[in-house]
Amino acid sequence: MMDQSNHSSLHGFILLGFSEHPKLEMALSGVVTIFYLVTLLGNTAIILASLLDSHLHTPMYFFLRNLSFLDLCFTTSIIPQMLVNLWGPDKSISHVGCLIQLYVYMWLGSIECLLLAVMSYDRFTAVCKPLHYLVIMSPHLCLKMVITVWTISLVNSVVLCTLTLNLPRCGNNILDHFLCELPAMLKLACIDTTAVEVSVFALGIVIVLTPLMLILISYGYIAKAVLGMKSKSGQRKAVNTCGSHLTVVSIFYGAIIYMYLQPGNNAAKDQGKFLTVFYTIITLSLNPLIYTLRNKDMKDALRKLMRVEHKATKVRRSWKSEKY
Repeated sequence: MMDQSNHSSLHGFILLGFSEHPKLEMALSGVVTIFYLVTLLGNTAIILASLLDSHLHTPMYFFLRNLSFLDLCFTTSIIPQMLVNLWGPDKSISHVGCLIQLYVYMWLGSIECLLLAVMSYDRFTAVCKPLHYLVIMSPHLCLKMVITVWTISLVNSVVLCTLTLNLPRCGNNILDHFLCELPAMLKLACIDTTAVEVSVFALGIVIVLTPLMLILISYGYIAKAVLGMKSKSGQRKAVNTCGSHLTVVSIFYGAIIYMYLQPGNNAAKDQGKFLTVFYTIITLSLNPLIYTLRNKDMKDALRKLMRVEHKATKVRRSWKSEKY
């Protein structure tokens, strides 16, 4: 057993992905590339626009910058390796690479859940306690909340991934997935994994369902406050303020809940992979579009950023023409 385990460690892992469907791999690689580019450009634009525009130096956009940075890291931890596997016959990933992806994927996925809950509290404070909003959501508290989210998620990732990796694999190194994720790694174990699965489920409740409950509670109070407003313009402003975040939450949590409620049989394997593609790649590329299309301040900031870039380009061209 020890020799086999060492053999798998030295030779890494095989990610089967969609290798049974070569034509699908070709099409999927193109789709994933497009969505990855959208994610990179969209989230980078949001970060730069909200940093350069002083009107967006508020708690809401501080959290949005964090979400955009998180989405950039999340997709980058998955997509480059996925594209390498989709483009060529080599479906392998090194042992170290797989472990890093496993820990980082779990860490960043947990942050996404908790950060969306923190953002819902920010929206609750803005709508339900507008006069005290800037006092309650002070820069110190915002930074403290973000650090807490990243720390809790890191601890969750270390605990769950370490428990999973300590299970004997008896030389098994073929993952029926396109990334090194926890459920796929659990299936490699050659002993009863009930205890670890219970631990995963318990921490999953804390990391996934607890934030969801907090989000629902926050929006319950927000809905009550909006319905109690006498001003129609005030209602519209509140709805616009919360609409983007609520849309992102609905898509992200909807995909996760639907995926994990699917039966774990062979017929649902490919469906599970497609759902993972949806909630880890497609939904994250939609986030910048949702926040920019529904947000007037962000659209104005992006226009300013484009004007600045346009002026900088003209200056560079002018400088080059003078030089030559």
